[in-house]
Amino acid sequence: MSEKIVQTAGREQLGEFAPMFAHLNDDVLFGEVWNEQAIDVKTRCIITVVSLMASGITDSSLMYHLQNAKVHGVTKEEIAAIITHATMYVGWPKGWAVFRLAKEVWNETAPESTDKDRFSNEIFFPIGEPNPYGQFFVGQSYLAPVSTEQIPIYNVTFEPKCRNNWHIHNAESGGGQMLICVGGRGYYQEWGKEAVEMTAGSVINIPVGVKHWHGAAADSWFAHLAIEIPGEKGSTEWLEAVSDDDYNKLK
Repeated sequence: MSEKIVQTAGREQLGEFAPMFAHLNDDVLFGEVWNEQAIDVKTRCIITVVSLMASGITDSSLMYHLQNAKVHGVTKEEIAAIITHATMYVGWPKGWAVFRLAKEVWNETAPESTDKDRFSNEIFFPIGEPNPYGQFFVGQSYLAPVSTEQIPIYNVTFEPKCRNNWHIHNAESGGGQMLICVGGRGYYQEWGKEAVEMTAGSVINIPVGVKHWHGAAADSWFAHLAIEIPGEKGSTEWLEAVSDDDYNKLK
């Protein structure tokens, strides 16, 4: 049998002012509902976090439930995927707000021995493994799946000076890609246009049929979420590498 959930905050804070509310909070909500055995406590923690997030609640109550989720086994990788998935339905501002709290709760830092380790501790999403599409990149990049259901989302991390080749996202309808920078500094450039600098929070929408590249600045690691927009018969057309001469013009 799982550990019994016990709550006394209602009586401690509102016992005299609102005894019925205190009773409902401590005895019914936590005493009965949280201890009902149909689903485990970890699942209840996840449901509660998502429910508060959807309601726009980002105060101490959400912080408590994030801490409770961690105590009951929700890992950093799991909470990142949970918040990302919920963000697709409840909105980006809520997602960013919850991530700020979650980073305080899951604030473990691994010993820093390399530049990769240090950058990994600066971003919330995992760096992942060497990119299997590395033949289309100049320099070293890494790929980590964040969500593989409904809308595919991957965290792509670039070492300094690393960039992908010029490429085009094709689709018969729909399609395209969205980039959201989650750390470091990099660039996005469309063919025939000036490069756009990307830093944490930058959002780039890439339409179908547009030739472009993206990658790290010469002096910085860089990571972005790559969100694949649903479309029919989508594909990526990889083209020539970004030349050193063109890349070195960027500051």
